[in-house]
Amino acid sequence: MKLKKQVTVCGAAVFCVAVFSLYLMLDRVQHDPTRHQNGGNFPRSQISVLQNRIEQLEQLLEENHEIISHIKDSVLELTANAEGPPALLPYYTANGSWVVPPEPRPSFFSISPQDCQFALGGQGQKPELQMLTVSEELPFDNVDGGVWKQGFDISYSPHDWDAEDLQVFVVPHSHNDPGWIKTFDKYYTEQTQHILNSMVSKLQEDPRRRFLWAEVSFFAKWWDNINAQKKAAVRRLVGNGQLEIVTGGWVMPDEANSHYFALIDQLIEGHQWLERNLGATPRSGWAVDPFGHSSTMPYLLRRANLTGMLIQRVHYAIKKHFASTHSLEFMWRQTWDSDSSTDIFCHMMPFYSYDVPHTCGPDPKICCQFDFKRLPGGRINCPWKVPPRAITEANVAERAALLLDQYRKKSRLFRSNVLLVPLGDDFRYDKPQEWDAQFFNYQRLFDFLNSKPDLHVQAQFGTLSDYFDALYKRTGVEPGARPPGFPVLSGDFFSYADREDHYWTGYYTSRPFYKSLDRVLEAHLRGAEILYSLAVAHARRSGLASQYPLSNFALLTEARRTLGLFQHHDAITGTAKEAVVADYGVRLLRSLVNLKQVIINAAHYLVLGDKETYHFDPEAPFLQMDDTRLNHDALPERTVIQLDSSPRYVVLFNPLEQERLSMVYLLVSSPQVRVLSEEGQPLAVQISPQWSSATDMVADVFQSIRRVDDEQEQRVDTEFLIYGTRASKDKSGAYLFLPDGEAQPYVPKDAPVLRVTEGPFFSEVVAYYEHVRQVVRLYNLPGVEGLSLDMSSLVDIRDYVNKELALRIHTDIDSQGVFFTDLNGFQVQPRRYLRKLPLQANFYPMPVMAYIQDAHNRLTLHTAQALGVSSLHDGQLEVILDRRLMQDDNRGLGQGLKDNKRTCNHFRLLLERRTLGSEPGFFSKLAAMFRDLVFHSSRSNNLEVQDGRSTSYPSLLGHLTSVCLNTPVLALPVARRQPPGPGLRSFHPLAGSLPCDFHLLNLRTLPAEDDALPSAETALILHRKGFDCGLEAKNLGFNCTTSQGKAALGSLFHGLDVGFLQPTSLTLLYPLASPSNSTDVYLEPMEVATFRLRLG
Repeated sequence: MKLKKQVTVCGAAVFCVAVFSLYLMLDRVQHDPTRHQNGGNFPRSQISVLQNRIEQLEQLLEENHEIISHIKDSVLELTANAEGPPALLPYYTANGSWVVPPEPRPSFFSISPQDCQFALGGQGQKPELQMLTVSEELPFDNVDGGVWKQGFDISYSPHDWDAEDLQVFVVPHSHNDPGWIKTFDKYYTEQTQHILNSMVSKLQEDPRRRFLWAEVSFFAKWWDNINAQKKAAVRRLVGNGQLEIVTGGWVMPDEANSHYFALIDQLIEGHQWLERNLGATPRSGWAVDPFGHSSTMPYLLRRANLTGMLIQRVHYAIKKHFASTHSLEFMWRQTWDSDSSTDIFCHMMPFYSYDVPHTCGPDPKICCQFDFKRLPGGRINCPWKVPPRAITEANVAERAALLLDQYRKKSRLFRSNVLLVPLGDDFRYDKPQEWDAQFFNYQRLFDFLNSKPDLHVQAQFGTLSDYFDALYKRTGVEPGARPPGFPVLSGDFFSYADREDHYWTGYYTSRPFYKSLDRVLEAHLRGAEILYSLAVAHARRSGLASQYPLSNFALLTEARRTLGLFQHHDAITGTAKEAVVADYGVRLLRSLVNLKQVIINAAHYLVLGDKETYHFDPEAPFLQMDDTRLNHDALPERTVIQLDSSPRYVVLFNPLEQERLSMVYLLVSSPQVRVLSEEGQPLAVQISPQWSSATDMVADVFQSIRRVDDEQEQRVDTEFLIYGTRASKDKSGAYLFLPDGEAQPYVPKDAPVLRVTEGPFFSEVVAYYEHVRQVVRLYNLPGVEGLSLDMSSLVDIRDYVNKELALRIHTDIDSQGVFFTDLNGFQVQPRRYLRKLPLQANFYPMPVMAYIQDAHNRLTLHTAQALGVSSLHDGQLEVILDRRLMQDDNRGLGQGLKDNKRTCNHFRLLLERRTLGSEPGFFSKLAAMFRDLVFHSSRSNNLEVQDGRSTSYPSLLGHLTSVCLNTPVLALPVARRQPPGPGLRSFHPLAGSLPCDFHLLNLRTLPAEDDALPSAETALILHRKGFDCGLEAKNLGFNCTTSQGKAALGSLFHGLDVGFLQPTSLTLLYPLASPSNSTDVYLEPMEVATFRLRLG
């Protein structure tokens, strides 16, 4: 009781200070002499000063409100600690429920009010093109446009270029998929190596020739197989601008299902390889084949110091609209950006495809006649029945006039007189004859056009950066700057349709087994990178580097490249042939096993009390893996810890930068088990049997959720649904989702069998249906895990024919047709259900989360694998779990989806309540009153601006729920044959937690001169997350503070010094400042920042 009184008195004192401070501030405002002199009319300078003071007042009020609420929570927590049972073991109450006592250490949640301002937005100028608004306003009417079927007739006057010549850049390129119809290796052997070999010889024949290459994965494989002379020639071609490497990633990644960790990692892997081997630094992005485009990519490219980019697969109606308004080139800006710092110049290709018939101009019948691979006698021809003709003295005038007409028409769609004309297709230029046919015939056309000044055209071969440079020069701006009059755009380009109602929304879910395995590999790679970097740094500091397996770096490199390869737009998408999918699967599993070895070796070294005793024995690892997979398409099986009279030891690895209170699952051979902490104290456990089948029958799994601190129940129920496909010739396939109407209820042959388990730490219901086993688990824990429902679905639809299984969640939330999906786990994009579009058009990618909300609640579905999601009715979220389709959908794959696996989809369902701050209390009302008094006219539309915002953010709890789901704790049993473990000691990598809006994205050891070994330098990649403060954040279970973007890195790593710190571009190619001894850094909200550092 004494303690309670002291805390109460302290709280009252703070409250008095807060109120007195408030009184003084109001008194100063009230008696401001300037205000009286002006009779209430404030000069503008005074208004801005007063506005600042009112904002400061708001912040002080918020801080005082926080302090008081913390005191209140602390009193409650101390009271609970004082009056509960003394032990930390769970206890059973008289009403039949389990209670888990709170942790002895108090947790607190302290958010700087300034850190809450960011999510309110409304700072910068609104972009001219906001994609959500564009989609709402477009009719999507698909009118026949004539020769340009999805467009319109284009007219021009020959005098349009009298004042300024048309400058044409024809850009030869070859799009090489690292796996699709053939495996990566087969493509390389049969086609890619021949393309690159011919490239070296053919470009050297004429300095006017140019070529574009994107996929570093293929280039690196070829590089390892060519001689020094050829390598020198390649470096010369890059140096003189004949060969441009565009984007420079390991692959041209899918932008829908990929996670931003993997997108950044494959970009770093490609850029670092290019710098080491070619001395090349990519300047421009090239994405001609991903099936829709995410706004995460322009952000990452800009952070990597690229200044321009190109995209192609955008909905045909949007292309037509942008063409008609001369908006095909724009500055792509992030939705949160208030100062244009994220802008990157973007070119959108206007026509149907990136192949030659759809790139020279609006008429594919004419453009096809200028694809000289299709000359008569070749293996491919023109579908429009008019073949190309070789260019001769006799026909050059007529052929050049025909081509120039297309160039001029295409140029009328753009704002400048510089024209980009790509010349290539999939795996083009694989034979010397094609190089000759294209380059000789086009050079004759260029020579003719350039010799006729009255035509006002200059045509030449060029690279993408040649085109951008010429455009910047013509428009009079620095490279990457906004040309005068060009629009600013924000938003993304999902979902994509290439014709009619053929929406490419099926691939968001296709082959979900491998989408899940991708995320498992990613989590292991991140964990292995961090542990390896720390273990090597500690070993070097202790002079024991010679005893540590530095060679594990080669396993890390292989895993980086495997994860990078799988981000390819025919890999993670699930749109490759069955044999290719199996090849990807084998690679993923091999890298996963290797990463577990890296983690085991690093963890072994780091937990040893006496590092001198460390001994690396690859034949007898000190730690066991947490689970194993029999093959690439099998689900994991947890390692069984065999118990006997001798104690067994387990090392737990938390890969997050935050403390976490978490359930850890161990599979043991006997229920007779005690668990002791490192200090020998007993830990509370819940022993549950591992079931292989069910026993009891019941009905629904759950129908509502009620928070323990809320009297009102929130309706939340789930149902399984089935989509069929159309009876017409166009059916769903790997790419397309073409349902036969609305989903029908899933009706299993037999009633579901249910099993209910209750325990002190978790209770669960398992429902066994014919095609799915659903597990819903509720944790009785403080902290993140106890604040959401854990849901998983084990899906097996291998007996289905042309059906897709969906999970729909129903709630009472008044979502008003709006829902929110993430882009690449990096940002959240608002979506609106558009009734004018078909059902399949309203599905979007969901890499990590989707949510619906109203004025009172937000319901978030967190996912551990990318899947397709929608909200087809208010209060609903719907996710496609798996698809089995028997036919090709005519997009080139030539197969359906018939290789389904038993797949486990893992989710968390988080219900959050809006804070009372959104229903203004005393403090916020007071501040609002003053704001209205002084700024009534200028701020009256503030709410409308907010309602129309194009940004939304998860709460901090939402962010933490997502990373906990995607980054589970790894449990590594100490091998049985190892001696007992008194010599083991907990290793704390970080001296303290980072601010809770910071995410340590990676700690990536950089390669030495010998690629197979680590250098002394490490890349630290941090992300400061944007978050919404308007949702309650109680009982997080750990200390959470924010710091207005500041972090002290010098003291971050326990037992290690930061030798030097250098901020760099995202992929480390460009230093942003000199190396410094100062280790304090600042990040803007949403910023991803890379630092080169040396740990020792």
